[in-house]
Order: sequence, then C-alpha cells, then structure tokens
Amino acid sequence: MAEKKKEAKAKKDAAEKVLTVCDATQQMIDLTRKEGIETIFDRAQTMKPCPIGAEGSCCKNCAMGPCRVPPSKKEGEPQKVGLCGATAETIAARNFARMAAAGSAAHSDHGRGVAEVFLMVAKGEIPGYGIKDPQKLVQVAMDFDIDVENLSTQEIAIKLGELCVAEFGKQEGELTFTKRAPLKRQELWRKHNMIPRGIDREIVELMHRTHMGVDQDYKNLTTQAARAALGDGWGGAMIATELQDIMFGTPVPIKGNINLGVLKDDEVNIIVHGHEPLLSEMVVVACQDPEMLELAKKKGAKGITLAGMCCTANEILMRHGIPIAGNFLQQEMAIATGALDALVVDVQCIMQSVKESAENYHTKVITTSPKAKMTGAEHIQFEEHDPVTTAKQIVTAAIENFPNRNKKKVTIPKQKQDMVIGFSHETINYLLGGTFRASYRPLNDNIIGGRIRGIAGVVGCNNPRGVHDEDHLTLIKELIKNDVIVLTTGCSAMACGKAGLLLPESAKQYCGSGLADICETVGIPPVLHMGACVDNSRILVAATAVVKEGGLGDDICDLPAAGAAPGWMSEKAIAIGHYFVASGVYVLFGTTFPTTGSKKFTDYLFNGLEEEWGGKWDFEPDPMKMAQKMIAHIDKKRAALGIDKARERVLMDMEMRRELDAV
Repeated sequence: MAEKKKEAKAKKDAAEKVLTVCDATQQMIDLTRKEGIETIFDRAQTMKPCPIGAEGSCCKNCAMGPCRVPPSKKEGEPQKVGLCGATAETIAARNFARMAAAGSAAHSDHGRGVAEVFLMVAKGEIPGYGIKDPQKLVQVAMDFDIDVENLSTQEIAIKLGELCVAEFGKQEGELTFTKRAPLKRQELWRKHNMIPRGIDREIVELMHRTHMGVDQDYKNLTTQAARAALGDGWGGAMIATELQDIMFGTPVPIKGNINLGVLKDDEVNIIVHGHEPLLSEMVVVACQDPEMLELAKKKGAKGITLAGMCCTANEILMRHGIPIAGNFLQQEMAIATGALDALVVDVQCIMQSVKESAENYHTKVITTSPKAKMTGAEHIQFEEHDPVTTAKQIVTAAIENFPNRNKKKVTIPKQKQDMVIGFSHETINYLLGGTFRASYRPLNDNIIGGRIRGIAGVVGCNNPRGVHDEDHLTLIKELIKNDVIVLTTGCSAMACGKAGLLLPESAKQYCGSGLADICETVGIPPVLHMGACVDNSRILVAATAVVKEGGLGDDICDLPAAGAAPGWMSEKAIAIGHYFVASGVYVLFGTTFPTTGSKKFTDYLFNGLEEEWGGKWDFEPDPMKMAQKMIAHIDKKRAALGIDKARERVLMDMEMRRELDAV
C-alpha cells in the first residue's frame, strides 16, 4: 500500500515538472498520460538511479560480489574494499574502462560493417550502391599509402576496402589514421604507449584487463581505455565516416526540417531509427520508387513520407534532405502521434519500450539487424548483397499497414523547424577559402584577432534525468553569446535544429558581435551541424586542420577549444569523451559522472591527466556553469598563446604596406 502511494505521489510530482523544452514532445507527453500510456518520461520519475552504481562504486565482475564500496562517511574512516581487496579507484577505473570498451565496440563495429559493404561495392558485388565521391576516395587512399596514379577508381576502392577491413584485426603497428593527428600529438601517444595497434585488439585487451584479478592500477587501466577509445575515434568511427562519404556523398550544406510536425496525416509515414545508414540509404530510394508510390495510392495514401530519428536521421538528412522526426527521447512520442505506419530500427539507442508503445496504436516495429532483435517485433533482415529488395520489403510492409491506422487516434503536432545542415570538414574548408584557396586560415585569423573567441564541440544524447533538450540549448546559447563557435553532432544537433540555432539568421539574435559578423560574412549558422555521433571524427579532423594551419600552437591541446556532452547517457559517450581527452581536449559531461565514488580516480581524470596528455575530464551538471568553465578554459589557452588581448583593426594605407614589404 505504501509503495502504491509513493508511486502515485511520484506521478503527481512528475505531472507538475517541466520535462522538456520541446513543445511537440510536451504535447505528446500530455496525450500519452491522458491515455494511460507509460513512456520514458514517466519511468524516469518513478525509477531513481542506484546511487552506488551511478558513482562507479559497485563491482560485479565476479561471483563473489557484487561488492559495494561507497565513499567513507566519516573523516579518517578506512575506505571499504571488495572481497578480493579491490580499492574504490580500481573498481571505478574498471567500470569506466568497460564503458569505454563497450562504446568503442559499438561505434567501431558500425565502422566494420561499413568497411565490409564498401569492399563488396568496390568489387561490384552489391547493386544500388556506388562511389559518389571519387575525389575523397583518392584522398583517403593516399592516407593508406596506396599508389593511385596508375589505378582505376575500382582498383583504388578495392585496395582501400581491403586495408580498412584489415585495420580491425591488426595485431601490431599503428592504426593508419593516427598519422593524421598533429605530429606533436603522435609523439605524445608514442611516449605513453597509447597508439592503438588494431581496433579489435585494444577492446579485447581492455576487457581482459578489467577481469577479476588482472589490471589493478587505475592509471594503467585509464591508458588502455584510451588506446581502445583512440581505436574508435581515429579508427573505427573515422573509417565509418570516410567510407560513408565516399559511397553516399560527402555532405554539403542543405536545407532540412525537424520535429514531429514533419509527419503527414494523409501519407504513409515511415521512420528509420538507429545508427547505420547502409539500409536507410536504400529505403530513401525505395520510398521514391514509382511502384511503391503507386501501391501507397492504392491503399488510400497520397504518398510516402520518410523521416529519420537519432543518428540514422542525421545521415540521410545531410545527404538527401530527408526530414528528422526527433531525437532520442522522442521515439515513443512519434508512435503516440498515431500516424506512424512503421518504425524501422537497426542498432543502438533503440528503446525496448517502443514495442509496448506500438501495441497502443497500429505502428509496426521492424527490426533489421541480426545483432539487434526485439521480442514481438517483426524482423526483416537487411541483406547486404541485395539491399534494394530488403528496402522494398520494408516500405511495402509500411504501406500495407496504412489502412489499419485509426484516424481518431491521429494527433500530429504542428511544430516543424527549418535548418541548414551538412557541414563536413571539406565543406568548412571550402566555405572559408573557396574552391582554389580552401583553407582554415580565415578561421585561425579570426580566432587570433579575437572576433571568434574559440571553438566548442557540443555533442551527445538526451537524458531523461534532466529536462529534454534544455541543457544543450542553455549551454550552446551561452557559448555563442560569448563568441564561441559551436560544432555539434547527434541528438545535441537535433536539439539545436528544433530551437532554430542551425539557421544563419540565428547569429544576429543569439551571438556576440564578433561571431555574428563572421557568420553573416560567410553565410553560416553559429552552430554547425557536422553529422551523426559516429561523425565526431569530423571534429577531430577539423581540430587537426586548425593546428596545421598555424598560429594556434602545435597540438590540439594548445587550441582555445573545449568539448561537452551535457545530456549524455550512452557508453559510446564515454568512449568519445575519452578519445577526445586522449587527443588533448578539455571535455565536460553533465547529468552524472560514473567515477565520483572514487575521489582519487576522479581527481586523476579531472586534474592528473592534463599534465600527462594535455586534455582532461570534468563534470558539471549546471549548463551555465559548464559554459563558464569552457569559456575560462578557452581564455586560458588564448593567454598561453599570447592572443588574449583585443587587437585594434587597422585599415592599412600604401605607405604602411611599403613598410611591411621593406621588413
């Protein structure tokens, strides 16, 4: 009885809380509650996180436990240890390392799938795909030391595909893309024995080290976690991004729109959700097929609307302008519109609750990956050798489901926001310098001159432990107000899109005068959408390009730059954060941090690492304070570079120019 009262109170309290700043999502929360349908927003209020597990102080790596070693409550009281004697820092480091291993495995396995398909495409074994960016093919091939001069496009692609696939199983040497990093960074990695030998090898070794009775030095575990994470950032994830660009086209600025209002009440609505664009690229083609459109009309629909969710959405948005229905916390909300005929999912960030939500409506949940099945869902397996047929099967299933829609249950929010996206490294290079003078020089000059204060990468998921989208938007608005240009990916990018921050005209409303002038001159938004979460490697490439352009230090750690994931929730975020820290970046996480149960280990991550690697972790749940910390770090780096004082802009006459020439 007491439990029921407690639950009822929690639900009442939740109803009074602000759970999202997205009006479309709020409308759907109100609707589902009225209909008695539970969503993640409700569960987040009634199920509290385990305080010991949240701090990384619980070890369940063997059957003697789980052992809980919370911090001592009294000064001078001895710290508890596990049955085997494992200390709090060892336990926290092992848990942190396992998160890094799982996150690295997720992104890198995505990259492996892309590399395998790329090789089959190169050999002509798969219909439907091709080489859409031959110029990038040649550039990436040269990174792998392929002699491209006397080879055909197909021959180059085959050699590149074989070498990319081999990166996963390499046992010795260094991953190829690590040589893209600044030379000083490569030297530091070698000094600390951090350069990954092979993508899979580092993940396997890290898992071995975290087994009971193996690695019991938290600093050593942190270094191996970095090797695995670097194998993701400068390996698996980077391979995924580069090969996807070659096959599907390197993104260029394109107009799109976002939010639940992109769904239509008189058309077949299909949402592709997950992270792998191999199938979704073919679903785009299938939805435009005259045969499919004719079938939709026969079933009473005026057409087919395809939309994306999570990072699959970012992939097809950047390359085709396909609209985004929403980010991570909106997946149940899309079903609640009553207008969704099929939710097509592959891997990562798919809530099991979507199947239960779909039981209240007519929506078909279709799984497509052999790695990610769901009890009760329909499974139409993606066949790499015949992707067009798989895509048509899926679209047909959605069309056949359209007549089952209950029109009385259809409630599509009106919210829909325009945005400009598709800012790859190559695009930024071109926009700054043009076709023949493509260069990061204008960006560097404006950072040196003070019109742009610095660069921030703001990425990551939504977390229902905070207000949906709010932390991302609060942080980013404060950064651009202070002339910090923002690079964004994943669900954070979608939050910005819904809020209008991905439009060039938003610069005048939200930015400081310096950044606003630059955005107006170049014609870009103050927040640049760089793709899916796997595309965080684009930010690494961009940061390296800024270093190589000159004037801002010799390494990534010298740049007036910082990174943040204010609403993270996934193990992938730990892997991403750790490869940025290991690359020399100051990285802040919000919401929670998984090591705070060990003061010693947390202090090492937040302070000790900077002395060794030049980058470090930090935790700040308040987005305004997070912005202040990032800006303070940027200002510290500006001072170290000697560019912290404002410089007067001088219009030079001919006499002044002659004096310069004489010097």
